[in-house]
Amino acid sequence: MEEQRKIVKKYPNGEVTVVWQPEKCIHSAICFRGLPHVFDPRKRPWVTPEKETNEKIMEQIDKCPSGALSYIKTESAEETQIETETIVETTKNGPLIVYGNISIKDSEGNITKKHKVTALCRCGSSENKPFCDGSHIKVGFIA
Repeated sequence: MEEQRKIVKKYPNGEVTVVWQPEKCIHSAICFRGLPHVFDPRKRPWVTPEKETNEKIMEQIDKCPSGALSYIKTESAEETQIETETIVETTKNGPLIVYGNISIKDSEGNITKKHKVTALCRCGSSENKPFCDGSHIKVGFIA
């Protein structure tokens, strides 16, 4: 089986670089609804980080449930952890959204740490289990 090349797009503004990984995107539109002047899929480029403050952009990206959007601060590459309780939310006809720090251990004992917001598959059709890849839309998952 041929390995797919992963696409990673970067949109810098000098202080923060918005990173988008389209294969992870579940098209929740949270970014677009939160900052439509920065995230507009009808335009090219669809991300224009120079149109808002770094703080507001980072705050909006932290709400991305799939992890398709992330950011890199030029002054620090340190990973940010949330210092609050972990909350799990069930979305209508979609994934489980986990807010907070979590560690996921796979069947081989490998641990993946996630911070901020993580979308976990609930429909069973994701090609990236246990994470949601938007397959619930294609299969018409209802729950």
